[in-house]
Amino acid sequence: MKKIIFMGTPSYATCILKALLEDKNFEILALFTQPDRAVGRKQILTPSDTKAFLCQNTPQIPIFTPNSLKDESIVNEICALKPDFIVVAAYGKILPKAILNLAPCINLHASLLPKYRGASPIQSAILNADKISGVCTMLMEEGLDTGAVLESIECDIKDKNASEVFDLLANLAAKLILSTLLNFEKITPKKQDESLATHCKKIKKEDGLIELNDAREIYQKYLAFTPWPTIFLENGLKFIELELVDETKQNTKIGEILELEKESFLLACKKGILRIKKLQESGKKALDGRTYLNGKRLKIGDSLY
Repeated sequence: MKKIIFMGTPSYATCILKALLEDKNFEILALFTQPDRAVGRKQILTPSDTKAFLCQNTPQIPIFTPNSLKDESIVNEICALKPDFIVVAAYGKILPKAILNLAPCINLHASLLPKYRGASPIQSAILNADKISGVCTMLMEEGLDTGAVLESIECDIKDKNASEVFDLLANLAAKLILSTLLNFEKITPKKQDESLATHCKKIKKEDGLIELNDAREIYQKYLAFTPWPTIFLENGLKFIELELVDETKQNTKIGEILELEKESFLLACKKGILRIKKLQESGKKALDGRTYLNGKRLKIGDSLY
């Protein structure tokens, strides 16, 4: 039986952790995850998804939430557990060399490396309108997502939003980690081609700000930023649900309401047309497109803002 220390934080990691717990070939020695965070307007202290899952299902497994992995005491703690592998999935902390040297550290990265190294591989693939993405297992080293790739799985992500792709890749990663760990001795690690490497930054709330210039670009942002940070105009109006109708038509009046439908409307961008199905003003509830226009007494030919 292979002994595993698991390091991960969000639901993506929980899916992988669950697969390891259910497989009799592995024993989870401990979970390392981010410290509890104050969440929401009431700032309620909330555990990570992996911690909440483990507390509810296998409370006997020790959970560590260090602020840093560089403390000697943490390194000694991991060393004392004598893991065969350290499995990392969206942990949110860089592993120092002292930990990387203790056991093979395998990261499950939600892209086909060397594409999209960094914090937002799923959103970045969607923003770039990639039709194919995937997940890979990688031997970790000191660089950010630069280690040799062990195995990978591809999947179709066309017209899927970030939430859907997260779930899809989490399930693929759960299968992939079992394969990688069981066949570890037989796998030849493949060095990444540095000339093909691309990097992606952490997504911020302000990334959701849009202008009605390019319908295709707005559509990809809508997919990439669902459920967070969503997309919104400068006046704070959020587009909660939309569809791409046309991506080439040149329109002279940006923001013009072109056509009314039963629960939606067609909106002109500088280039292309969107179907707006649901929107939300700051501090108000979400409304279907037609109801919103009726409330604002807007009609065909008027500007949305």
